Parts: sequence; C-alpha cells; structure tokens
Amino acid sequence: MPNIAEAKVLIISTHGFEQSELEFPRDQLRAKGAEVHVATLDGKAIKGWEGSDWGREAEADLKIEDANPHDYDALVIPGGQINPDLLRVEEPVLALVRTFHDQGKVVAAVCHAPWVLIEAGIVAGRRMTCYTSIRTDLENAGAKVMDTSVVADNGIVTSRQPDDLKDFVSKIVEEIEEGTHGRKAA
Repeated sequence: MPNIAEAKVLIISTHGFEQSELEFPRDQLRAKGAEVHVATLDGKAIKGWEGSDWGREAEADLKIEDANPHDYDALVIPGGQINPDLLRVEEPVLALVRTFHDQGKVVAAVCHAPWVLIEAGIVAGRRMTCYTSIRTDLENAGAKVMDTSVVADNGIVTSRQPDDLKDFVSKIVEEIEEGTHGRKAA
C-alpha cells in the first residue's frame, strides 16, 4: 500500500477557485509529506475567490495539458462557481480526468467541482456529494447524491463545501493509501 508521504498529487484549477478549497488540500497534503503540484490552463499563477471578491494567487507548477497522469497518485479539483465552470469546457481537462479515472487513481472534487466529473462522463451510478446548487446536475448525470461531508465511491472522493475540507483531505489520504481502484472505463 502506498504511503501518503510517498504520494504525488495533482491539483488542477484556473481563476475563480474557492480560496480554501485549493489552499487547504494543497497545504494539508504537503504537511503530510505528499508532493503536490498545481496545474493551470496556461501554467501561470491563478487568482482565487474568497467571500464576495477576488482572493490570493496560487502559484502554478505546470500546464494542465503537460501533466502526465502516470506521475501522480491522485487528482484534486477545487470548487467555487467560476473555476469548475471554466474547466469543464476544456478538452485537456476532461481527458486528464478520464485518464486518472481509467487508471483507477483517486479523483477528488469538492463543492461545484463535480461539474467537471459530470462533463468527463464518470459519475453515473456512483455515490457522491456536492454543493447544494448542483445536486440536480449530479442526479441528472446518474449519480446517487448523498448529503454528507464526504463520500468515497471506489476512489472517487467528493465533498460539499469548505466546512467539509478536513473530512475531504482525510478521505483523499485514505483512498491514496488504499492504492489503485479497479473500475470500468467511462
């Protein structure tokens, strides 16, 4: 079984990510010893959203299209309304999500980020959770939606909102340490 201290995690995001939903997982996973990279659409720093205005920048390590899923144990997608809405129309993002999924690696999405998983076609039949306003979107895509802080279904980890981030990160660690998850391609 892999140990979190030996894991590599990729966070994908663009402008408008919910500040805490990128920073908390990034910083907590790093504190646990994981190597964490942030990939953005252009490989440049991105600006978060905090409260009712723009927040702090997050540095980028690489471009999303340059990320090699074989190099990572898990993929994390922060929410916010803006970030996942912009990501879900980008084919390199969807291809990356599908590859992580098809390789049985952990795919984690919080808040509005399950929109990206819907677009990638990997939610049908799965138990998941999400932010209240996208619950119907997830149900219409075939997911079994639950109202709980975190849900893991065969390595797909979802949470509802910033208040759930401690549970979200704990479940990501647990799923990484379980190793790859056998699943059928979407």
